[in-house]
Amino acid sequence: MPAYLDVLNAKFPNAFTTSAFRDNQRVQLDAETAPRVLFPLLRTLKEQCGFDMLFEVGGIDYLHYPDAVDRYCVVYGVLNTTTGERLFVKAFANDPDPVLPSAVPLWEGANWMEREVFDMYGIAFTDHPDLRRILMPEEYTSFPLRKDYPLRGHGERHNFQHLTRAES
Repeated sequence: MPAYLDVLNAKFPNAFTTSAFRDNQRVQLDAETAPRVLFPLLRTLKEQCGFDMLFEVGGIDYLHYPDAVDRYCVVYGVLNTTTGERLFVKAFANDPDPVLPSAVPLWEGANWMEREVFDMYGIAFTDHPDLRRILMPEEYTSFPLRKDYPLRGHGERHNFQHLTRAES
């Protein structure tokens, strides 16, 4: 068992589950636990376990996924640059208002990655310094990477200004 798991188990008993796939270690927080445990867990990984680099923040929609209990997941990839250990922290959230704490106070690089997850999946991040759309227009009201988003859209294309190749 990796040393960081001993630290996490001592500090957050029964708050998470673990799994591994090939060389990828994962810590998972369910939707009930994630809003209160995610930020202190990430801070512990950074300050006490040496995971000093956040290299990925991404979203997943588990709608219609077999045996899925929670709908949305935000995956944080962290790296210990001294040892080369990588860890993925999976934090779950549910409708109607999926919300998780922001990792920006720990890693400034989370800023744009969390904005992308917000823009594409509609998962909000509390204490984020500038949570607004980053890819879609501000007036856009949907979240295109959600599994229930129609493949041809909601008919919103006619509302956007048409740009020619020369104008772009």
